[in-house]
Amino acid sequence: MKNVEWGEFKLGDLFKIKGNPQLNKDSFSFNENGEFHYFTRTEFNNGILGYVDYLDEEHKISGNCLAVGMIAMKFFYMENDFYAGQFTKRAIPKSFSLTPRIANYFISLLNKNQKTFQNVLVRHFENEFYKTKIYLPTKNGKIDFDFMEIFIAELEADRIAELEAYLLATGLKDYTLTKEEEKVLDEFKNIKWGEFKLGVLFEKIKTKKLSFKADELPKQITDEYTLPCLTSSFKNQGLNYFVPKDGATILKNVISIPSNSDIYRAYFQSNEFTVLSDAYAIRWVFNGVKLLPNQYLFAVQCINKVTDLSIYSYKNKLGGWNVVKNKYIQLPIKNDKPDFEIMETFISAIQKLVIKDVVLYADRKIAATKTAVNK
Repeated sequence: MKNVEWGEFKLGDLFKIKGNPQLNKDSFSFNENGEFHYFTRTEFNNGILGYVDYLDEEHKISGNCLAVGMIAMKFFYMENDFYAGQFTKRAIPKSFSLTPRIANYFISLLNKNQKTFQNVLVRHFENEFYKTKIYLPTKNGKIDFDFMEIFIAELEADRIAELEAYLLATGLKDYTLTKEEEKVLDEFKNIKWGEFKLGVLFEKIKTKKLSFKADELPKQITDEYTLPCLTSSFKNQGLNYFVPKDGATILKNVISIPSNSDIYRAYFQSNEFTVLSDAYAIRWVFNGVKLLPNQYLFAVQCINKVTDLSIYSYKNKLGGWNVVKNKYIQLPIKNDKPDFEIMETFISAIQKLVIKDVVLYADRKIAATKTAVNK
């Protein structure tokens, strides 16, 4: 990197901003197996709200461009043709072609200016974009696209190697189902279920009240602010800020639930955290059993069937433990008691089914990036 030559470029000299033909989501139906992405102004899931089948040529947008929503102002690479909702635009290269790696290089630079783009009125976005300057690697006075391609390939190789190491360390590299796991999946419809009151299964954990306000806290680890803290947000499982460990109640391997939100989704928190506001944590106490992580994950999904509902809105104030503890959930049973073995085996099987695609993806990416770097 020390030997790389750099040049300053205005985005207006590199890209042309174009509006997208807007397709109202009420005019079609989503299909999880659809061929085309439906891009919206959200910054989650790479801007993809869902998938659709072929709709028409009038609204279909050519891929190989950088798409951006006019609220989050975050750019994403759309490699293939897609459809889009309102308040979205795209950046199209003027004199060069995008590849997935070159697109990712530009996205990292563009999204560094996200706050700047958010601070201008939507109607002024294009002018702000065009005058924004970025630095790019150059060779003989021209943009060095080869360097950009190799640089991203090396980063991919590094990240994929980390992923592979994690999969090996956690045992997730093995995605072959055992006979017990196959049996649980095959016979899932025949499982016997029983109803249990949440307040009997779990207890709310008392935590020390912290004096911090969320908007005053860092969103990244800084100095002594190293402990994730829980709020009512559903982003990142409610853990979006950091507080000091001193004076905080440190929790781990428990379930968190928002108490003042529009989305009352429970999560299993496997790492250390504490509670800040508008949320709480519960732990299993029934029959003195200590739940394993997979069993907690199973229980979370059962809880969300009775709490992650539209009636539990911010206006109705129904997310507090005084309400939730009186709800009943269904769990697999054996001799009228929770069947922990089925809970453990079922989640293990699901993890393997999900991780199989990740492992195969990692193997393909490792092979591809090695080839690119060697070239």
